[in-house]
Amino acid sequence: MAIAGRPVAVRLRARVPALTTRVVARLLSDLPVYAELPHEEIAGDIADIVQHNLRLFADVLEHRRAATDGELAQQRDSAAQRAEEGVPLDAILTAYQVGVAMCWEETARDAGPGDLPAVLEIMDRILVLQQQLTSAVSGAYLEARQILDSQEHGGRHALMAALLTGEDLDGFTRRTGLRPAARYLTMALALAPHPDETGAGLPQGPGAGVAARRKIRRIRTALDRFAGTPALTALDASGGTVLLPVAEPPPWDGPGGLCGLIAEATRAAGVPVTAAAETASPDGVPAAVARNAEIVDLVARTGRAPGLYRLADVLLEYQLSRPSEALRGLAGLLSPLDAKPELLHTLETYLGHGLDRRAAAAALHVHPNTVDYRIRRIDRLTGLSPARPADLQHLSAALVARRSV
Repeated sequence: MAIAGRPVAVRLRARVPALTTRVVARLLSDLPVYAELPHEEIAGDIADIVQHNLRLFADVLEHRRAATDGELAQQRDSAAQRAEEGVPLDAILTAYQVGVAMCWEETARDAGPGDLPAVLEIMDRILVLQQQLTSAVSGAYLEARQILDSQEHGGRHALMAALLTGEDLDGFTRRTGLRPAARYLTMALALAPHPDETGAGLPQGPGAGVAARRKIRRIRTALDRFAGTPALTALDASGGTVLLPVAEPPPWDGPGGLCGLIAEATRAAGVPVTAAAETASPDGVPAAVARNAEIVDLVARTGRAPGLYRLADVLLEYQLSRPSEALRGLAGLLSPLDAKPELLHTLETYLGHGLDRRAAAAALHVHPNTVDYRIRRIDRLTGLSPARPADLQHLSAALVARRSV
């Protein structure tokens, strides 16, 4: 099939990159909901699906046939993702109509009177493809929304609520027919904000909401893949609680381990993830969840790096965070430094770099001799020096206690 003596499919494929850019720009200018999507999504998923549709139309014209079911799989997947992100269906269908119209304009641009038969056939092919796209996209979107809505009000959420509140699980099973797993991997997650949540535009605008939902969806996908079954989750943009049914406690490191899961979740979401994990029986879920949340909070308050933690990693901080008179006494060891914030910061940095004066100096942007001088001043004010092993233990404990009171 040719127009102006040139094969239409060949010419269209050659113009796909430039036409993709024009279609995406048109969507951003004509459809407000697309303009509010994260830039990552526009440059990634949206541009990819536009390009896929243009190449599909070229194939349809070249072989003079309708699109196959397999060729529409990517459009269905894209529609399901937009449904999870809360993009309205009418906006998605309008976007497809815009793309089809621009594709038609590009194809028929050089047509002359002698090309009328080819133009009519192209019009027929494009109308058939548009009908196929509308049907595939609408069906996938509505199916995804139905699943999401049923999950929102369904048994999995009721089961999670029963586990978290310590409800009588035998009674819950008799009432609902849902039986808890023998064990659950309980996790607390803290998610940093994605740049698209706080980037261009209002931080709390629709685009930020889409970015947050996108981040949560990617975290859930990683969790579901790890568990081999849908995870029980209560997540928002800042994090939350996860329960994964497991036959045995999963390994911490190595293949199939929890450290790998958190690394994958971090990569998928594009944000730092801090997590605490513990395997528990159904009756032990409430206590495990509470401990996990406290561990994540301790990690944040003590300035540790994102990653996966367990109670053994924060034993000192955990114990010192228990309310007691000793806690205030330990924190008071550093009260002479209250009026000298530069000394307190130097102490924290020095200890945090393993008593390496040069590394601490680099982090503080001062000369190593300045670090030595400040450490001597800390000794004079508090009577404690990191150079003395017994004092080092007290200084470390006092810093933890100070963050906890």
